[in-house]
Amino acid sequence: MPPAFVSGVELSGRLYDEAVRPLLSQHFPGLTHTAALIGPGSEVLGFDTARSTDHDWGPRLQLFLRPDDLAEYGARISDILAERLPASIAGYSTNLVPIGDHGTRHMRPARGRIQHGVVVTDLGAWLTGHLGFDPQNEITTLDWLATSAQALAELTAGKVFHDGLAQLHPVRRELAWYPDDVWRYMLACQWQRISQEEPFVGRCGDVGDELGSAIITARLARDLIRLCLLLNRVYPPYGKWLGRAFDRLPCAQRVAPLLAAAVAATDWHEREYHLATAYETVAVLHNETGLTEPVDTRTRSFHNRPYEVLHAERFTAALITTIHDPALRDLPLTGAIDQFVDSTDALGPRALTRRLAQALVPNRTEAP
Repeated sequence: MPPAFVSGVELSGRLYDEAVRPLLSQHFPGLTHTAALIGPGSEVLGFDTARSTDHDWGPRLQLFLRPDDLAEYGARISDILAERLPASIAGYSTNLVPIGDHGTRHMRPARGRIQHGVVVTDLGAWLTGHLGFDPQNEITTLDWLATSAQALAELTAGKVFHDGLAQLHPVRRELAWYPDDVWRYMLACQWQRISQEEPFVGRCGDVGDELGSAIITARLARDLIRLCLLLNRVYPPYGKWLGRAFDRLPCAQRVAPLLAAAVAATDWHEREYHLATAYETVAVLHNETGLTEPVDTRTRSFHNRPYEVLHAERFTAALITTIHDPALRDLPLTGAIDQFVDSTDALGPRALTRRLAQALVPNRTEAP
């Protein structure tokens, strides 16, 4: 029988407390280190379930050392962990074996040395690899806009078990949310995305294209969910966890039924009705933030055509006028990398995301 499910964060905390920290104290007394579970993984965001345990999950963590300590002790620490870690933590094997061509890892009973999930590394190098920049240095506008919300969520969620280096906690506080001007710019761009497609639900339906109308409705529902997360200062995760993150918001009780009804509708008039109600509800949320002067939250016809829209670009315009940084205010209304790029392969390589963002953020390297 499989062991009782425990969250990955709890499991990794037990790995550190019951095994890693005692071994460090025994073999490397006084070694300054930081231990955490951050980075990719459903357990870092708190979305893991028993289903998650079948791959890329298990007792694991990052162990950060000073660069000179890493050079001197890193390999020995990894070897000692491979030789001395217990075979299991809370019933879950500490032997995480790579399987297949995609780099996935599965838990297997240990035979001899353990292929453990403790990554021994330098914090600056890990941060640069994960984000594409080291936030221990000055953080620029390009850094913010070239980094996906998923990557930022993965760094600021999870848990720090011990911060002996006294470096990770300050980094996580610094990246807890966007600077005010960047936040306003991203909200403006998110409203702009909605404004560009909101009349198409009716226009497609008007010519008998119910499938096209349904597809656009789903796209708008996704953009509204991302907007709600941004309004609530929550980094929107990628598609698999977007709905779960949204469900945690207080406004989800009001907005989620409207979006579900719009997506489930089989007639464009019904879709438009539920979307219009959702627009007005989210518009109220916008006004409640006090980021701009109040904007009229009522929907209206799309010019002289019989399609009900919010004209969401009105919220974009209101936000842009509140941005203090003139260079940021004058940027194209494209937003951060994952607001205008929707490709897993493009969002993965950090060098690529920075080049793509740099094309739209020319000569913007100073901090916001």
